[in-house]
Amino acid sequence: MASKRMFSKEVVLTDWFLDMPMSARCLYFTLSMVADDDGFVDNPRAIMRQCGASLDDMKLLLTKYFLIEFETGVIVITHWRMNNYLRGDRYHPTKHTTEYSMLEVNDNKPYVLKDNSNTPNIYNTKSLDLVPVGIPSGIPKTNQSENSPTNDSYSDRIKEILDYLNQKTGKHYTTRSKASVKMIRERLREGYSVDDFKAVVENKTNAWLNTDFKVYLRPETLFCAKHFDSYLNDVEDERQKRKREVEEINERQRKAIKDADLGIFDSV
Repeated sequence: MASKRMFSKEVVLTDWFLDMPMSARCLYFTLSMVADDDGFVDNPRAIMRQCGASLDDMKLLLTKYFLIEFETGVIVITHWRMNNYLRGDRYHPTKHTTEYSMLEVNDNKPYVLKDNSNTPNIYNTKSLDLVPVGIPSGIPKTNQSENSPTNDSYSDRIKEILDYLNQKTGKHYTTRSKASVKMIRERLREGYSVDDFKAVVENKTNAWLNTDFKVYLRPETLFCAKHFDSYLNDVEDERQKRKREVEEINERQRKAIKDADLGIFDSV
């Protein structure tokens, strides 16, 4: 993958771009820097958190059609081919071939989703200028079925998370619950991993299972936006606490061995 990226003034110096807050523009530049050679990014939520942007910034970039998002969570920079040109010996094709096949690809023009009536026509691609002609509808058609509990790219991960929760708590949550599925999917789309969910489940199960708080070992409490990040931070705090406890035990053992050795030498 090439190590340098470019930006077209016809994109980033337009009022359509500059009217966005600094945080949204920073997110756009950061996503563009980490994208592959066809403009795809497979972990946009993680990048969003790393650069201090918010979900509103991501939604704004989607709404103004600077990004296209797919059901898999992958995004592509809409104006990638306007911004960047790579020599053949430096170009590495994207691994996201399924998503790439869903795009109309033309040199020096924005990507457009094929056969998608919901894709807004807000750019004059003949002159290569950004020409707002109305407020676009936002997330492309590929994302309209996101509330379906079974028909999406997250279903395997959602099932794995619920199965782990059932295993640890002895309960029987299923993917038939639209509320549970929606909550888990939202956290996955924000960039959290399956391991993050499992860490929260394990930590809270250890803390609550045999207490009055066991009734809160449920998806709507563990995985809701209000609590999840805090619970994940609790996991790290608990790990650091255990690490300190182990270090203290090791230090006491080393001291005991040292004192025992000194006692032997004193007796001699």
